[in-house]
Amino acid sequence: MKIIGTGVDLVEVPRFRKSVKRWGVRFLHRLFTPDELAYCRSYKDPHEHLAVRFAAKEAVVKAIGAPKGLALEWKDLEIIRASSGQPGVRFKGSLSRWKKLKVHLSLSHTKQYAVASAVVTS
Repeated sequence: MKIIGTGVDLVEVPRFRKSVKRWGVRFLHRLFTPDELAYCRSYKDPHEHLAVRFAAKEAVVKAIGAPKGLALEWKDLEIIRASSGQPGVRFKGSLSRWKKLKVHLSLSHTKQYAVASAVVTS
């Protein structure tokens, strides 16, 4: 196993909540797949779960070393949850070329902060 890269990202949940309030459903549909939205909306306060998934997407992009200016479709990087509860990643569309990589994710959130760490291996 070879480490390709690591990434970490921190999101302020109240700031993310303000973005959702300001930009609405259109904002959410740009960032998340229908499955991600359904999962997050199943919680009393979906914003913590949405924020940590966005942090995870950012951490993964940093870990794979995606070049700036990449025509990234955020929905092409889906944060999934295994039946064991472990988070994972599904690469689709514009990010399909990274499907063979293994992504190890760690997610955590509070009412104030959401943090994600990603280690990408081949």
